[in-house]
Amino acid sequence: MNLKPLGNRVVVEPIEEEDITAGGIVLPETAKEKPQKGNVISVGPGERNEKGDRILMDIKKGDVVLYAKYAGTEIKVSGKKLLILRESDVLAIVE
Repeated sequence: MNLKPLGNRVVVEPIEEEDITAGGIVLPETAKEKPQKGNVISVGPGERNEKGDRILMDIKKGDVVLYAKYAGTEIKVSGKKLLILRESDVLAIVE
């Protein structure tokens, strides 16, 4: 997939939660919560400061991140749901 975000944005593929609870109950699509965890697919070059110098991103391709629940813009590419987020919408990197 050739999708390169601009500025301080990242493209994230959400990690869907299990359809079945620990007790064996199958959850319908309407009862599921929006994912807040995902794999970073692509990272932009970073923003520029007042002098025009590039500020490097703390996030890199392949990171697993936690992000704000209703953050970003949801898009569909080749049948996959993806999110385009600003770096500031990412809450943490999962190690």
